[in-house]
Amino acid sequence: MSRERAKRRAEREAAAARAAAEHAERQAKAARWRERRRRLTAVIPRPVRVRRQGGELARKRRVQNRVVLGFFLAVQIAGWFLLTTWGARLALLALSIFLVPVFATLAFDRRR
Repeated sequence: MSRERAKRRAEREAAAARAAAEHAERQAKAARWRERRRRLTAVIPRPVRVRRQGGELARKRRVQNRVVLGFFLAVQIAGWFLLTTWGARLALLALSIFLVPVFATLAFDRRR
């Protein structure tokens, strides 16, 4: 009986030692990862939070940009449903990208 208890205790101690070694290895790996991350993030500059402009002109420009974006998306959605070939859809996308600045210039005279 004493030998069996000693054997079971030795097995428990061996299992506990393995678990402790695994735990120590996980802790060391986590520490290495934290150190690597700290060194990497120390090099990367933190983003600067920029507040949105609050004036009347900035508000007007945001509205104009939303209108241009809405028009662009409406043209793309309509083109998706009306055109059947991928070539025509891609041509519409390319043409729209080139014509958006023209539309914005003609629709919203920025000098006023």
